[in-house]
Amino acid sequence: MSTAILGADGLARCPWGLSAPDYVAYHDEEWGRPVTDDQGLYERLCLEAFQSGLSWLTILRKREGFRAAFSGFDMAKVAAYGPDDVARLLADVAIVRNRAKIEAAIANARAGLELAGGLAATVWRFADPDAPAPKSTEDVPATTAGSKALAKELKKNGFRFVGPTTAYALMQACGLVDDHLVDCHRRGAYR
Repeated sequence: MSTAILGADGLARCPWGLSAPDYVAYHDEEWGRPVTDDQGLYERLCLEAFQSGLSWLTILRKREGFRAAFSGFDMAKVAAYGPDDVARLLADVAIVRNRAKIEAAIANARAGLELAGGLAATVWRFADPDAPAPKSTEDVPATTAGSKALAKELKKNGFRFVGPTTAYALMQACGLVDDHLVDCHRRGAYR
């Protein structure tokens, strides 16, 4: 059973939050903090999709490259990308060069701009602030009924690479659920 672990600074963290130096700041300052704007949610949705099948650490370390390559995740700019941009992105070593994921990021920008009320309003309808507090990593699900419903809603609206697992990772990262472990110093920090 993996419960929160004390770091060198004396603070208890989710075990993954101490598994690499890059994770400490991400765990403490970002993961689980509510993201309520369209651009912020679009960025995280793209990054979660690019992470599929890879380590999150890989994506985290390439994040600035992704931001530069995808116009700061400005949905209107990315939605206007064409074949030359796809070719440029496929040649960009600062990002994960996967044609299907690149094309999904562009399609998702277009779909996001078409959502009534915007991406944030759509995603936040699936927030679950009353989800059970996990005591150990074994208590953290990979998917939930809410993530399945969110993925279905996004797919219905033309989004790609948004299965229930990716949708749940987005929900965790953006504060729709609080999956910091019960003994983690960040548990409940954003309520």
